[in-house]
Amino acid sequence: MTKEKRQEIIAAFQRKEGDVGSPEVQIALLTGRIIELTEHMKKNKKDYSTSRGLITMVNNRKKLLRYLNSENHAGYIEITDKLKIRR
Repeated sequence: MTKEKRQEIIAAFQRKEGDVGSPEVQIALLTGRIIELTEHMKKNKKDYSTSRGLITMVNNRKKLLRYLNSENHAGYIEITDKLKIRR
C-alpha cells in the first residue's frame, strides 16, 4: 500500500484530526491491505507465508469489527456498508 493511499484511507475514516488508532481507521487500513493481498494470492497460489499473513489480518479485522459492534453499533453498520464487508 502506498503512502498516499494510506493517507487517503486515514483521512476518510478518522474521527478527528490526527486520529490513526481508532477502530474505524484500523479496520479500513486492514481492509485495504486484505484486498491487495487477495489479489496477490490469486496470482501466487502457493505463497504460503503471505496466505498465513492474510488469514491473520482477516482475523484481526474480525476482532476489531466485533469490538466496534459492541461499543458503537451505528458506527459498525456504517463502516461495514462503506467498505462492503459482510456482517
